[in-house]
Amino acid sequence: MKNFLKGLTACSLVLMILYSVSIGMASYFTPDSYRVTAGSSLQWGSDAITAVTENGADISAGICSTPNKSYKAKLMLYHVIPLKTVNVDVVKETLLIPCGTPFGIKLFTNGVVIVGVADIKTAEGTVNPAAIAGLKVGDVVTCVDGKKVNTNAELIETVSKSQGKNLTFTVQRDNNCFNVTVKPVKSEIDSGYKAGIWVRDSTAGIGTLTFYNPVTKCFAGLGHGVCDTDTNELMPLLNGDIVPVTISGITKGEKGNPGELRGYFTTDTAMGTLDANVSAGVYGKLRTVPKGEAMEVAMKQEITTGPVQILSTIDGGKPQYFNAVIEKIDYRENLHSKNMVLHVTDERLLNTTGGIVQGMSGSPIIQNGKIAGAVTHVFVNDPTRGYGIFAENMLEVSQKVSASNSLKAS
Repeated sequence: MKNFLKGLTACSLVLMILYSVSIGMASYFTPDSYRVTAGSSLQWGSDAITAVTENGADISAGICSTPNKSYKAKLMLYHVIPLKTVNVDVVKETLLIPCGTPFGIKLFTNGVVIVGVADIKTAEGTVNPAAIAGLKVGDVVTCVDGKKVNTNAELIETVSKSQGKNLTFTVQRDNNCFNVTVKPVKSEIDSGYKAGIWVRDSTAGIGTLTFYNPVTKCFAGLGHGVCDTDTNELMPLLNGDIVPVTISGITKGEKGNPGELRGYFTTDTAMGTLDANVSAGVYGKLRTVPKGEAMEVAMKQEITTGPVQILSTIDGGKPQYFNAVIEKIDYRENLHSKNMVLHVTDERLLNTTGGIVQGMSGSPIIQNGKIAGAVTHVFVNDPTRGYGIFAENMLEVSQKVSASNSLKAS
């Protein structure tokens, strides 16, 4: 009898540990907030995970019929085991036109980005004014002596005319703004005054439009931000345009060597303006309405592993649908543009591009007749696989950008 009780106690302890681990993992890999389309339900995995409000009402039964309301709710495993408390926002159904068309980006920075620092050879020896001032690669210089600086030429002219006098640089670094004193030195090579920094004030490239909102006239693209090629930091947007692009060739992706879509700007006439460059993509307004049938946006809890289609343009023609599968979904909210792992299965795409290539970023991912997300990155060692972002995340950013523009206009 004693052995039986000991065995029962040990078994209970193991079950308790497994239960605690399961709850911990479920809590960690489920989001802290959800958006639910008015009139729909909040549930995962065929009722495996459901939600109830604080007063016990079952959200999965569709009580969220009124948009613009928010709830505190408990996620429940199999209607019995509480996992965590979450926020639930009820939103209006939004219909978006999936694009899959290439576009060119012309982005001009708010300030100039430091992409390198350099020693200057002077009559007194080698010196690095930037390093002495504490400047680093990735810093953004926005003002000199209180005067706004937006181009390389403006900064070079100011430093050249300094005659070696101290200059006050206003710098942005990691969302912090501060001033540093920089003392330019006279170069022995050309007798000009220099601060010992290499800077960049603009960039250009090719990406893919994800969707267009016919109500706000706003677009979303790329699914990830435009970053400086040297610093890998987001380029601070001052202004920019998007222009039409013609795809003229493809560099096929191989293991260890990502491929790319090659193309050229069809015209310099802008087809839209850039309003935001953030970690979840680029956003702005289009001047013409793209062709296509509008679709609903899949909320993240609706997306499942399994078959999807990628809408993308890989030649000079129209966007085409290519087969793929979602192999993994990660609901953690700190993953801005890597919410799912995609595997390309379409032989046409594999034969032509090798899988996902640069330039396809932003290509819409369609599942069950809804826009589920967009392609964002390719795996360097396996071009048949890559990451995708939830369309819900891009829609939320797009709505914030649109609201901000409306406030500025008023």
